Amino acid sequence: MLYYLFEFLEKQYELKGAGLFQFISFRAAMAMVMSLLISLVFGKRIIRSLRNLQVGESVRDLGLDGQKEKEGTPTMGGLMIIASLLIPVLLFNKLHNVYIQLLILSTLWMSAIGFLDDYIKVFRKNKEGLAGRFKVVGQVGLGLIVAVTMLMHDDIVVRMPVAEAQEQGLQIVDQFTVEVNTLTSGKQSMDMAYVKSSLTNVPFLKGNVFSYSSLLGFLGDNASSFLWLIFVPVVIFIVTAVSNAANLTDGIDGLATGTSAIIMVTLGALAYVSGNTIISDYLDILYIPFTGEMAVFAAAFLGSCIGFLWFNTYPAKVFMGDTGSLTIGGIIAAFAILIRKELLLPILCGIFFIETLSVILQVTYFKYTKRKTGEGKRIFLMSPIHHHYQKKGIHEAQIVVRFWIVGILLAVLALITLKIR
Repeated sequence: MLYYLFEFLEKQYELKGAGLFQFISFRAAMAMVMSLLISLVFGKRIIRSLRNLQVGESVRDLGLDGQKEKEGTPTMGGLMIIASLLIPVLLFNKLHNVYIQLLILSTLWMSAIGFLDDYIKVFRKNKEGLAGRFKVVGQVGLGLIVAVTMLMHDDIVVRMPVAEAQEQGLQIVDQFTVEVNTLTSGKQSMDMAYVKSSLTNVPFLKGNVFSYSSLLGFLGDNASSFLWLIFVPVVIFIVTAVSNAANLTDGIDGLATGTSAIIMVTLGALAYVSGNTIISDYLDILYIPFTGEMAVFAAAFLGSCIGFLWFNTYPAKVFMGDTGSLTIGGIIAAFAILIRKELLLPILCGIFFIETLSVILQVTYFKYTKRKTGEGKRIFLMSPIHHHYQKKGIHEAQIVVRFWIVGILLAVLALITLKIR
């Protein structure tokens, strides 16, 4: 909203300094500072309100050190993350941008699912919370909206040479000529086009791009017409998997929040360079118009996570609950898909992936050995894997910091893979 206000003041009254709001970097910095301040200033009040409403965590006795001390700690603190995220986004983002609209929708959609789950657990005293099938329906619904919008909306395009687009039979939305620099011939004119395409960046692959429609090559010229058969299920799977993985990771103080902040720093940087013609050409990644604006959203997300960490680090004064964990997972998934970096998620979200894999392996092996021998055996002392390390006697604060370090290494590796082909 402030963007439009200062744009009006600059054009109408030539107000000095109003032009600062044209810069993504300035608005991103302001969004981050504001989200951080909102969390820090109002955090104690929100925690106090949750405590007065008796919105306390119910802890099962799993034999973990310090576990019972967490009994009664206010949960549903994800509301703090959501508020400190959305207020700066509404103030500093260009709200007509389709990518921002989808991210706001993703935030509200997943927070509603998480809130219902927490509400049932806390106020209805049902430890199971929202039935799993309803969670899945909600996640599938969000994935469907994101996928269909990407396939249908005219502003969601990528840039490529006209000749290449015509050769692939892609739908050209706009066509133009640009000046490009070459090492041999200097500046040259090149016909470029904005096209509707399923292209996405992929690590280790020559050319650094992959098209989902290539999986339908057996359909010949009709492949593009049936793209949704591949793309929609892929998007739904990613949204569901990442949001559930974030939920599993939220098991000890500060782990999910800090890990998500690291992931979003990386995604925000990728959004900025993907929306910048010069940098995207230099890095040889897809140029995706209008995605630079998502860096402002990413900055607000980062500020909200850091602000929440102030109260969520050991010993936590508040837990995010499913209201927060499902939301941040859904945002990360949607963000990566929109900037066409979803194939980086197994690396970038490696902590989420390991946490989820540990649960799958534990459950599968237990069932297998019970069926074979009559007695279930375990791979880990306890899953998710952060509880395994707790069982080994490592303090949870130490576990969290070490997981953060691994998360930073994975984020750097994810960036490096874009240049390894």
